[in-house]
Amino acid sequence: MVITLFWSRFREDLGAEGLADYQENAERMLALAQRYPGFVSLKTYTAEDGERLSVVVFQSEEQQAEWRGDPQHLEVQQRGRDRYYEEYRLMACAPVREYSWRREAPTESAERGNEAAGD
Repeated sequence: MVITLFWSRFREDLGAEGLADYQENAERMLALAQRYPGFVSLKTYTAEDGERLSVVVFQSEEQQAEWRGDPQHLEVQQRGRDRYYEEYRLMACAPVREYSWRREAPTESAERGNEAAGD
């Protein structure tokens, strides 16, 4: 698995038209990325100070490299440098450790047991 972290800030003079153009290209690039073998997910978060963080996950470095070299993707990257971004920083990482936990939804019988205990 490879995880790409992409920090960015929009140009202050981007304006509504530039933001709409960015959004259109971002949606187009997501649709394109989703067609690549090994694509897992893309999520973007925005901090209060305007810094953005996109987290892109591919199953392998080779699959991510195919996406990275896509001609349409390269074209939109250049457009980002020319029109959208004041700055950005990218880091590709491999997980060192991974674990997860999820609370299980209560079962119907457990819910009935809790109701009976309260009587």
